[in-house]
Amino acid sequence: MTTSVQVTIHPSQFPDNVRRDLLASLRTRRVNHKFHYDSVKQTQKWLALHEAHSPSRYDNDCLSTYNRAFAEAARVIRLKQVHVIGLGCGGGQKDVQLLKLLKSCGREATYAPSDVSVAMALVARQAALKVLPENKCFPFVCDLATAEDLQKHLVTRHRSLVTFFGMIPNFEPRQILPQLAALLRHNDFLLFSANLAPGDDYTAGMEKILPQYDNPLTRDWLTAFLFDLGVEARDGKVRFTIETGGLGLQRVVARFHFGRSRRIKVSGQEFSLARGVAIRLFFSYRYTPTLVRKLLKQHGLLVSGEWATKSEEEGVFLCRRK
Repeated sequence: MTTSVQVTIHPSQFPDNVRRDLLASLRTRRVNHKFHYDSVKQTQKWLALHEAHSPSRYDNDCLSTYNRAFAEAARVIRLKQVHVIGLGCGGGQKDVQLLKLLKSCGREATYAPSDVSVAMALVARQAALKVLPENKCFPFVCDLATAEDLQKHLVTRHRSLVTFFGMIPNFEPRQILPQLAALLRHNDFLLFSANLAPGDDYTAGMEKILPQYDNPLTRDWLTAFLFDLGVEARDGKVRFTIETGGLGLQRVVARFHFGRSRRIKVSGQEFSLARGVAIRLFFSYRYTPTLVRKLLKQHGLLVSGEWATKSEEEGVFLCRRK
């Protein structure tokens, strides 16, 4: 194994742009989600949270649901060579399972683990090296929210299979769906998962899944951003609420509510956070299969296969352009 790794950094994650986004997060009191993955420490906190609360780590039915989706993707993509683009790859566990299946079906795969975090992209790359040689793995770091030329950087001459697992809840649909649609060419595929609100009653389903967010590990992960800037634990507390967003969707929102004033200085600018002020740290939309199909169709994406866990809390969708 080589002692160095070549990682491509998109301009959206160049220092000046990251600084601009950080200051905007504090000025608007709405934290860009990418700042929760910014350091190795935060990456480790997220991985611990994922290990403890993600159904894919402890629910065998969830694992089999993804495996069924992967098997269908391998079946319909009949070309010998396929380029897997792992958007928001995280630790890469699901992408690696997919790569293993493609290999067992005789497909030759290349892999671009893409994340806003260099640490995450490297973790996913390391996991993928169990399946692929180093010269078939191309880590790519970018901010999906602002990178408008992803096809230029990520698409190759081979057919693409874009994966987007566990990410769509943390983006505004009007923002991310055009990005995904623009990345796909004719005969490319998108395989993504959406967190669902279980049952026929949307609101009751939201209440049921709230403990997956309102727990010590999530609080520890989310507050790391503020604490690294100089905020202290005694300055306030995190509260989780369920809110109605646009397009008929509901989401879980986490805010840090200041119980006393705090002044912090970031990149030469001071921010005064008075008692009673709240900063939105995080949000996560929960979908229904019907809403997924409806929203994708509005952006020229058709669902050709879908699989839901028995708990109805997670769904996987295989899509292609109209």
